[in-house]
Amino acid sequence: MAKGIVIYFSRSGNTKEMAEIIAKSMAEAGLPTDCRSVDKVKAEDLLQYDAIVVGSPTYYGHMAGPIKQLFDETVRFHGKLDGRVGAAFSSAANIGGGNETTIIGILEAMLIAGLVVHGDPQGDHYGPVSIHKPDDRVKRQCRRRGQRIAELTIKLH
Repeated sequence: MAKGIVIYFSRSGNTKEMAEIIAKSMAEAGLPTDCRSVDKVKAEDLLQYDAIVVGSPTYYGHMAGPIKQLFDETVRFHGKLDGRVGAAFSSAANIGGGNETTIIGILEAMLIAGLVVHGDPQGDHYGPVSIHKPDDRVKRQCRRRGQRIAELTIKLH
């Protein structure tokens, strides 16, 4: 049976809150999903999952160092994540804070690893973004992303 994981880095708790909403939505849509802080994940762990969703706060327009480190460590088994579903989300301190560049950086790493990335014609096209604490709009986007990722993963796997 297919399963997913939501991985996040969070200092303020905002990205963690988003991760928990996405993971819950994935599970409710029929895809058993784990939710873990990046410090509780080894690169090899990713090989167990059919859907990999990654969230990071925005630091200088990029993903946090621990998230980048996780991707760097997957080089050891490059090609083995091919065909799995990937998605990203981000939080930032302000509107022009680099949320989309952070998400694009995560998605670029996923695309190079061969993951299938599912855009969204509604709302947050690249992935959910939050400015400070997730508000009701962000929570809706997180639930929608989780459901869509679960549905696609179940179709493909």
